[in-house]
Amino acid sequence: MATKEMEVVRNLDIKRYMGRWYEIASFPSMFQPKSGVNTRATYTLNEDGTVHVLNETWTDGKRGYIEGTAYKADPKSDEAKLKVKFYVPPFLPIIPVVGDYWVLYIDGDYQYVLIGSPTRKYLWILCRQTHLDEEIYNQLLQKAKDEGYDVSKLHKTPQSDPPPVAEETPNDTKGIWWFKSILGM
Repeated sequence: MATKEMEVVRNLDIKRYMGRWYEIASFPSMFQPKSGVNTRATYTLNEDGTVHVLNETWTDGKRGYIEGTAYKADPKSDEAKLKVKFYVPPFLPIIPVVGDYWVLYIDGDYQYVLIGSPTRKYLWILCRQTHLDEEIYNQLLQKAKDEGYDVSKLHKTPQSDPPPVAEETPNDTKGIWWFKSILGM
């Protein structure tokens, strides 16, 4: 695996980046249930320049979610290297968990993006739509390979069209999805 420093986007227009992004594919992680579908992230700019993060996924017809905050790792840098802080477990937020969120590529129209981390343990392909053209998907795979990622670990995320409406589905109020994800289920 490559050990070179990853190239990240410079001068990310954070206001254009705000809004909803659908997870097209990701590396499995202990922070997301294996059986999660319709996974998405919604970003909202806070007055202080940080970003409110709402991550949602549906498991067995129930909506699980976690909220957090993203901020620039180095406020003086023009690189799109962010930190994201969540508190876990989501139903009783007491333990802060901070992760790296590096924007490795974004198209000029801010419609699809490749997100990674310096450890190369995390990788996401996100899109403004629930589905991404296969040719673009393959281009993003190649970019990830070029940055040293083992893309064979990438799993496509099932998305329904139209996507579910959060207000119309029951919430997982017991945090079962979070426990399942920790146990690798």
